[in-house]
Amino acid sequence: MAYITCDLAISVDGYSSGVNQRLARPFGDGPVDELTKWMFATPGENEEEIAGIVAADAFIMGRNMFSPGRGDWDPEWTGWWDDPPYHKPVFVLTHHERDDLPMAGGTTFHFVTGGVDEALKRAIEASGDGTIAVAGGATTVNQFLRAGLIDELRLHIAPVTVGAGARLFDGVPPLNLERISSRAASLVTHVTYTIKR
Repeated sequence: MAYITCDLAISVDGYSSGVNQRLARPFGDGPVDELTKWMFATPGENEEEIAGIVAADAFIMGRNMFSPGRGDWDPEWTGWWDDPPYHKPVFVLTHHERDDLPMAGGTTFHFVTGGVDEALKRAIEASGDGTIAVAGGATTVNQFLRAGLIDELRLHIAPVTVGAGARLFDGVPPLNLERISSRAASLVTHVTYTIKR
C-alpha cells in the first residue's frame, strides 16, 4: 500500500503563502520569502529535511505551485524550474487540460482534471507501493487532509507570521496527530507528525 507524506513550509500562524500570488511574487505578498529561506541560506543545517522533501516515488501538487497563471494554460510556461528537483512523475491538479510535460532530469508533469482522487490513483499507479508526496500548497494539502489521505505530515515552521493567504488546516476537521520528531535549526523548526486514523 502506498504511503502518503506531505512536506510544507509554513509560518507560525499556519500560512504557506500570502495573498496576491503572481509571477513576480510566487508566494504572494508579505514576509513569505522567510518561509523557505532556510533551504537556501542554511542548507547545511537542513540537509536531511531538504533531501526528504524530494525523496518520494511520485508527487502531487496544486496548480498554484506549478504556475502563477489562472484559467487556460500558457503553453510557453513550463514551471518555475529549468531542472525540477523531483526527478519522478508529478501530478498537477488543475481544471484545464494540458499535455504531459517532460522536463530535464527525469521529471514529467502530468495535468489532472479529475480532482484529488484521480491524482492519487495515477500517483499510485506510477509509484506502486512506494511513497507519494503531496507537495503543496496549503489548499491542496487541506483537500488531502479532509479526505483522510495523508499518513505523515512534515511541517517546516519559519519564525514569522504572515496574517493572510493560504493557510494549513483551513476547513479541515479535527485531526489526531502524533509527533514523531522535532528539530530546531537557526531559521526553521522541523516537526513530523503521523496522522492517527
